[in-house]
Amino acid sequence: MTLRKNLVLLFLILIVGLKASSQSRIHQSFNQDWKFFLGDHAEAKSSDFNDLGWRKLSLPHDWSIEGKFDEKNPAKPEGGGLPTGIAWYRKSFTLPAALQQKNIFIEFDGVYKNSEVWINDHLLGKRPYGYSSFRYELTKYLKAGKNVIAVRVDNSAQPDSRWYSGSGIYRNVWLSATGKVAVDHWGTFVSTPEVSKATAKVSFKTTVRNQDKLKRKVDVQSQVFDTKGNLVATAKTEDVMLKDTLTEVTQFATINNPELWSVSRPHLYKVVTRLFVGKKLLDSYETPLGIRYFNFDAAKGFTLNDEYLKILGVCMHHDLGALGAAVNIRAMERQLEILKEMGCNAIRTAHNPPAPELLDLCDKMGFLVMDEAFDMWKKKKNSKDYHLNFTEWHASDLQDMVKRDRNHPSVILWSIGNEIREQFDSTGLAITKELVKLVKDLDTTRPVLSALTETDAKKNFIYQAGVLDIYGLNYNHKLYKDFPKNYPGQKFLATETTSSLDTRGFYEMPSDSIRRWPKDGKTKFTEGNAEFAASSYDNVSAYWGSTHEETWKEAKKYDHVSGLFVWTGFDYLGEPLPYPWPARSSYFGIVDLAGFPKDAYYMYQSEWTNKPVLHLFPHWNWTAGKMVDVWAYYNNADEVELFLNGKSLGKRTKQGEDLHIVWSVKYEPGTLKAVSKKNGQVVLVKEINTAGKPAKIELLTDRNQIAADGKDLSFVTVRILDAKGNLVPDADNLVQFKLEGEGTIAGVDNGFQASLEPFKAEYRKAYRGLCLAIVEAKNKAGKIKLIATSAGLKPSEVWISVKGIK
Repeated sequence: MTLRKNLVLLFLILIVGLKASSQSRIHQSFNQDWKFFLGDHAEAKSSDFNDLGWRKLSLPHDWSIEGKFDEKNPAKPEGGGLPTGIAWYRKSFTLPAALQQKNIFIEFDGVYKNSEVWINDHLLGKRPYGYSSFRYELTKYLKAGKNVIAVRVDNSAQPDSRWYSGSGIYRNVWLSATGKVAVDHWGTFVSTPEVSKATAKVSFKTTVRNQDKLKRKVDVQSQVFDTKGNLVATAKTEDVMLKDTLTEVTQFATINNPELWSVSRPHLYKVVTRLFVGKKLLDSYETPLGIRYFNFDAAKGFTLNDEYLKILGVCMHHDLGALGAAVNIRAMERQLEILKEMGCNAIRTAHNPPAPELLDLCDKMGFLVMDEAFDMWKKKKNSKDYHLNFTEWHASDLQDMVKRDRNHPSVILWSIGNEIREQFDSTGLAITKELVKLVKDLDTTRPVLSALTETDAKKNFIYQAGVLDIYGLNYNHKLYKDFPKNYPGQKFLATETTSSLDTRGFYEMPSDSIRRWPKDGKTKFTEGNAEFAASSYDNVSAYWGSTHEETWKEAKKYDHVSGLFVWTGFDYLGEPLPYPWPARSSYFGIVDLAGFPKDAYYMYQSEWTNKPVLHLFPHWNWTAGKMVDVWAYYNNADEVELFLNGKSLGKRTKQGEDLHIVWSVKYEPGTLKAVSKKNGQVVLVKEINTAGKPAKIELLTDRNQIAADGKDLSFVTVRILDAKGNLVPDADNLVQFKLEGEGTIAGVDNGFQASLEPFKAEYRKAYRGLCLAIVEAKNKAGKIKLIATSAGLKPSEVWISVKGIK
C-alpha cells in the first residue's frame, strides 16, 4: 500500500472512530515513512527535490550512534567519539479532504540540533536548542494534493556538548488537527492548591485558542476521572467570551477521599477538558493529574503527603546506551525498573529538558523528578555550546519546558542550571532573577533551584540573587553537617554527588586504599591501568567527588539534607574521565552502559530498600596464594559468616558507620560462601564458585513477549559459562548473533567503557563474562528466534513471542 493510501486510511479510520463533528481533535504519530540523507543539500528544502535515492526510515532516529568510533571525530571522546555533521529528513503526505478545514500542526519533541523546518517550500522556523519541544502550524501552507515536510539538522559545530548528545530527529514527531477554537498547545495547567487525605481542591487553568473570524462564546468543562473511568469531579464555566487570540479560564472542583500520588503508590487521575457551543463539541483535551502535596523544610528535610521521605535520586543523561539518543519507551522503562529495584525514588534530568515519555514513565512508576533546563547560560563550557543561543532563546526554551512539564506529578523541582559559571561573578544576579521569574510566571507550585558549586555564600552570585527556593549543592559532602550553621534557615538538597569511578567486574587491591583519579584538575593523569578500567571495590573517584560509601554515610545522617542525586545512575556515552582514548563513555554509573549493575548497586539496595540483601564479591578466579579482599554488602541481619570450601573464615558485622564488611582471604580454588543471620536464623546464603574454561553460552531475556509495534524491545543478557554453569568472570569470547522471524537486532553492548566495537552490529565480545543483544519487534505478530554462537562454545538460542496490537 502506498504512503498516500496509508495516511489517508489512518485519518479516515480516526475520523470514523471518533464519531465527532469535524471539530474533533486528532493527535497522531508522524514517525513513519521518512527519508534521510547524511550530508547537506541546498535544494533539499524544495518540495520538488528528487529524494528517490535517500534512505527510508522511521523516527525517532539518531544518526551518530550508527557511525564508527574515532578519536578524530569533531565531538571528541568527551562527546562520545562518534560522528556528528549535517543531515536532512523529508516526508511526503496527502491531507484527506475531511481535515482540510482543520488547523494542522506538526510537533517535534526534540531535534538535536539547530533544526530548520520547511513545508511546501515555506520556512516554518528554526530551533537551535536540541532538547526543546516545539511545534509549527502548517494550515495555510497545505495543499489538497501532495505535501512535503523537509527538516535540516545541523550538529556540525563542535565541540558542543560535554557528553554524548546524539544527532537528528531523535524524539517523537506528531501531527495534530483541531478546530478553529481549541485548547491551546500545552494549554492546561491542573494543580491542587489544597490537599489533605480527606479532600483535594483542584484548580484548572485552561487557555483557549481562537482562530475563528467570528466572536465566540463557549462553555468550558473540566472533568476528573479515576483509573477505573469513574467521574469524580466536574467544573463547568458557561458563555465564556473568547478574545481574538488566547483566553484563559480558571475553574475549581473538589475531590473527596482522593487517592494520593506517591513513590510507592503512584495513583493517577485523568482530566478531560472539553469546549462546547451548545451541545456541539469543539475540542477535547486530556491532562494527567496526580494528587500529592510536598514540602521542603530547612530542618526536617522533605515530606511527601505529610510523610518524611529522603530523596534517593540519581542523575541521568538522555542516551540509552547502544540505542543512542533515539527515544524508546521500553528502553527508558527498563532503566527505571533497574533503578527502582535498587531503591531509587528520584531522577534528575541532567542537564536538560527530558523526553516527555520519561516523565510519563516517572508519573506511572513513582519517581520524583528534578526537571533541569540548562548546562550553561552566557558563559561557555565548550566553544560551540548553548551559550551561543542563550541570549535569544533562553526565555522560550525555559518557558516551553515549564508549560510542557508542569502537569506531571512526578516533577517536584525546577532547576534553572547546572554548575553555571555566572555564579562566580555579578552577571549571575540579573540572569538568575530573570530565569526564576520566567518559571514563576507559569508555575508557583514547585520550588526553583540551581545546582551550585561555589560554597561561600558571599561569593555565590546566583545564591546572592535571593530568589532561589532551595540551595542545591553539588559534591562537597563534608559540608553537609554544618550547612544549617553556614546557611541559617535555608532548605538544602544535594543536587549532585559522588562521581565514583567503577568498571563492572574489575578489581584492584588494596580495596581500602581510596584513589582520586586524576589527583586534581591540573595534574596529568598518570595512574590507571592498561585495561582502561577502574576498580569496582568503590575505592576510586574523581578528584572533585567521593566514593559511594563516603557520600551516603554523610547524607543519611542529617534530616536537613532533603536528599541526594548520585552522579550517575547509569554510565553514559561521552565524558570518559579519567582515561584518554580509547575510553569513550563514562565510569560514573551505578549501572553500566548495558544495564548490568556494578557492585555498588547492592550497597544502595541494602541501604535504600527493606528487601533482604546479601551481595558477595569479587569473583573467585585468582592466582594461587594471592591475598584477596572479599567484600559483602548486606542488610536485615546481625552478622555474616564467610566459608571457603566449607571452612569458616569468621563472622563479620558492620563497624561504626561502615556500609560493608571485608575479609582478607588467601586464594584457593573452590567455593566461597557467605551466610547472613538475624537472631541466629539464616536470612540469605550466597555462593561464588571458581569457574573453569568457557564452555557454553546462556541467553536470558528480560521479557519473552513483546508487542508488534516496531518499537518494543527484549533485552537479552548473554552469559559465558563453564561446563558446570558458572559464569566465567574473565571471559571475552566473541559472540555472533543470528535472528530469525519478526524482529531485528537493534543494538549490542557489553558495558565496557573503552570498547570500540560498533553498537549496530550482529556480534559483540563479552566483557567480564557478559554481553547484551537488544531485540526489536517488527510490526507483525509471530515469533523471534535469537541464536548466539562463539568459536569453541556450545551455542544457545531463545524464543521471543511478538504479540499483535489490537
